[in-house]
Amino acid sequence: MEERIHYLFKRYRDNACTRQEYEEFFALLQQADHDEAVRQLIRQAWNSDEELPHAETYVNSRGRLVHPAGRQLRLVKMAVAAALVATVTTAAWLLYPRSGNTGPVAMTGQQTARKETRRLTLPDGTQVWLNTASTLRYAEDFGRKARTVYLSGEAYFDVAQDGELPFIIHTGHISTTVLGTAFNIRAYPGQADVIVAVSSGKVKVQYGKEKSATLTGGQLVKVRPEFIHDDAPRNIATKDAAPWKDGNMLYDGEKLADIISDLERTYDVRIRLARPDLGEEPVSTEFRRDIGAEAALKILCKLTDSRLTLADGTYLIH
Repeated sequence: MEERIHYLFKRYRDNACTRQEYEEFFALLQQADHDEAVRQLIRQAWNSDEELPHAETYVNSRGRLVHPAGRQLRLVKMAVAAALVATVTTAAWLLYPRSGNTGPVAMTGQQTARKETRRLTLPDGTQVWLNTASTLRYAEDFGRKARTVYLSGEAYFDVAQDGELPFIIHTGHISTTVLGTAFNIRAYPGQADVIVAVSSGKVKVQYGKEKSATLTGGQLVKVRPEFIHDDAPRNIATKDAAPWKDGNMLYDGEKLADIISDLERTYDVRIRLARPDLGEEPVSTEFRRDIGAEAALKILCKLTDSRLTLADGTYLIH
């Protein structure tokens, strides 16, 4: 396993990660039994000018590795080293608000590992269900002057009513604003679309200053970091806004690669594609989460006319 960490860290450092390697690397960071090995790797990499002549990187709001420039390099280098040791999502602290000249706002929050889901109650009474490998961050004084949270991953919100303070969820440059409603947001790093599905009430999804979409109960919209799809929000059954809460896995025309990433988080397994083009195949299917990884993968193989093998703990679709 240590050799694998070395390999993935080098790929990350060199800005050469594939999307699956990227997710695998950050999943390893969340596992406490690998912390010391990762710390050692970070110390070696960041303390070696020869190893890192041009590789100071950070994770931007789109979940991509970015090379900063100019005098920010030293600060970013220090921030990334600390963030990598902590968790994948704390690497995104650069996205969080700052309060004037007093430094970063004090943040708190919750996160889940692979295979884990969690329900929590925010200080204002809002109920949140966090899906696997997800993180929710918010200011320690949440609810006093603002109700703003930052999500990486997937969560279902049942927002407490407050006529004066809107509830705002940030997922990178995309924000979702509500006064009181129930809805699901799916925004995993590396995922092409941010998906917002509303069970009840009304939400506004916005990217930038001009592009926005308004959804009511029983509607869903897919948002790209670059733009909001030209198509109007489409109708869905309200029970399909967050099927994972009830143990269902539902996919409607999603890329096989995105579904595989979801199964890796859900079952904590490694899945690889023998042919990259397979990952672009759109798939629509539904099954119970408790059928297990292998049965779920066999369904996907049948739908994509591919076959499944298992070797050294890794599932291969080819």
